[in-house]
Amino acid sequence: MIVQQILNGKPISNVITVAPGDSVESAAKVLSDNRIGSVVVSADGRSCVGILSERDIVRELGKRGPGCMADKVEVLMTAVIETCGLADDAEEILTRMTDGRFRHMPVVKDGEMIGIISIGDVVKARLMELAMEKDALQGMIMGH
Repeated sequence: MIVQQILNGKPISNVITVAPGDSVESAAKVLSDNRIGSVVVSADGRSCVGILSERDIVRELGKRGPGCMADKVEVLMTAVIETCGLADDAEEILTRMTDGRFRHMPVVKDGEMIGIISIGDVVKARLMELAMEKDALQGMIMGH
C-alpha cells in the first residue's frame, strides 16, 4: 500500500495548521477543538516549517509550568521534520515513524504540503491489507 491510498481513505484530507508566531495556548486549543494529536506549523498553509504535538506541550508544561503556554509555537515545535510523498510505501513509512519515534508525517507533492498521515492511519491501512491477504489465502485453500 502507498501513501496515496492511505490519504484517499481518510475522511478529511485538509491539513490543520498554526502559524509559527501563534501562542502555544492557541495551538493547544486548535488541537483540542479538532481532536488531533499534532498540528503542522506553517506560515502560509502550504509549506511546513515544523510540527507541534501534544507531547511537546506536555513536556514543556512539566518542565516550566503553565507559563510556557504564552510562548510562540516556534519555540516548542519540532523544526526538523520528515515528510513523505504520495508514492512512498506504507511499510517504509511505518518503519521511519517507529525508528524516529514520531507519530505524524506531512505528505508533500512538488514542494507543497497536501496532507498528513499518522502512525494510526498507517497501521489501520496495513491491518486492512493483511485482512485482504488472509481472505485471499483462505479462498485459495478452500478452492473459492
